[in-house]
Amino acid sequence: MAHGIGIIGLGVMGERMLRNMGKHPAFAVAVAWDPAPATAAKLRAIAPNARFGRDAADLIADERVGCIYIAAPPGVHLAYAAAAFSAGKAVFCEKPLAIDLEACRAAVTRIEVEQRRAAINFPLASAPAVRAIAAGLKSGELGPVRRLDIEVAFARLPRAWQAPAAWLGQREEGGFVREVLSHFVFLTQRLLGPVVIEECRVDYPADGISAERAITARLAADKVAVGVRGHVGGAIEDMNRWVLTAANGAFELHDWYSLKRRINGGWLEVDFGEGSVRERSYTAQLDALDAMLAGKPHALPSFREGLAVQECIEAMLRRP
Repeated sequence: MAHGIGIIGLGVMGERMLRNMGKHPAFAVAVAWDPAPATAAKLRAIAPNARFGRDAADLIADERVGCIYIAAPPGVHLAYAAAAFSAGKAVFCEKPLAIDLEACRAAVTRIEVEQRRAAINFPLASAPAVRAIAAGLKSGELGPVRRLDIEVAFARLPRAWQAPAAWLGQREEGGFVREVLSHFVFLTQRLLGPVVIEECRVDYPADGISAERAITARLAADKVAVGVRGHVGGAIEDMNRWVLTAANGAFELHDWYSLKRRINGGWLEVDFGEGSVRERSYTAQLDALDAMLAGKPHALPSFREGLAVQECIEAMLRRP
């Protein structure tokens, strides 16, 4: 039987998850809700059998729903998660986990004490490209890791497809460090170990409201030097690169899910088979969510991993 899903938030991420779950046999979206009434028409068009909830409490209380996917802005993540746990539901939550780190720590403690089923949406965790990198590191064929470089760039934030989510461009909850760089901090910690900040500079607009415009940082992960660069503004629409250099080769994860490997001095694009590697990555993530809900081993990031990422991100954002 398919897992009954409730979706809180029908913005870009909520709609994407709604569409992806509609293609996966393990899931059935039973209810969705967004504070914008106009999103009810979107739900009817994509998932005509799903009900548009009266509010979040109505959605959480629905007996058909066993898991709540939270795709709302970060400031309300933990409140919705707490209500879902109290109702005995599993939670799949967008990142960042929250901005309030003390509240994050309390949520992690509750999950672990009560043994709740919960995960954070860092889709790289189950992506084929990341599995290939992990296998290369585990085999030892690359030799010692020498360096890691992370670079992100955007023409604007919110990006064009995120335009309705104005909060993404504001310092309180948004910014590209939380929105995008967090994915690569997660990946670094998952593959190399805890990240330590050695140097960091963040440039903010003078208005006191808008999110950061640039960051440069020097981090370390298990003694591996990690260089970070990111900025908003310029000709590059949307770019991300995570480049791991080792003694006997290198990996470059780029455009989120694509992977190049350097062997014998030359770079080769890794072939993951027929079809879109992005779609394969989405499917792999939902396979992992299916496993979590069935009580089986899975690769989805825990709330504790999400907390570790957020502690690093917020520490960088507090730097001058």
